[in-house]
Amino acid sequence: MTAETSQTLDRGLRVLKLLADTDHGLTVTELSNRLGVNRTVVYRLLATLEQHALVRRDLGGRARVGLGVLRLGRQVHPLVREAALPALRSLAEDIGATAHLTLVDGSEALAVAVVEPTWTDYHVAYRAGFRHPLDRGAAGRAILAARQGTLTDPGYTLTHGELEAGASGAAAPLVGITGLEGSVGVVMLADAVPERVGPRVVDAAREVADALR
Repeated sequence: MTAETSQTLDRGLRVLKLLADTDHGLTVTELSNRLGVNRTVVYRLLATLEQHALVRRDLGGRARVGLGVLRLGRQVHPLVREAALPALRSLAEDIGATAHLTLVDGSEALAVAVVEPTWTDYHVAYRAGFRHPLDRGAAGRAILAARQGTLTDPGYTLTHGELEAGASGAAAPLVGITGLEGSVGVVMLADAVPERVGPRVVDAAREVADALR
């Protein structure tokens, strides 16, 4: 902590991070032990966060993340989408395929921004809001590879027919953005992804990451 920071705010944010990392919630005692502060401080932090619907406590007294966090999260997507659109437009036009930005939402991959090419006779229809499991499709697999440290040297992931029959995908994870897991990719009607697409997707992911920093 420095003179310019707030200890109370720091502790409150740490509470939210601890609760976000557990599925079953935490008790006051557990939070007290993990934060290294007494129970009275934890009670005050939880009471304040509850007033803003950022935390809720169940009948057993376990604290969990509240719905207010979801409302805040929904406001993040438009900002991320706006920052990513220039790189996605360039990618879609260059490759001639539908480009997308995908973020992690719980256990799923969520497309938050989609750009279709303007000059092709046909392309894969893909919409913002589309969800799929993280372990299916190039977008989700790229995110998992980055999370698990198993991303191959080219820096991108290729798939075929996992989300739509006859469609191939290429995606590269967003790297170096604290608290945000995502990927940039393209999807096309093809039996295989052309060689130049993977490196181009990696470049686009880097552009989006730079725009979000």
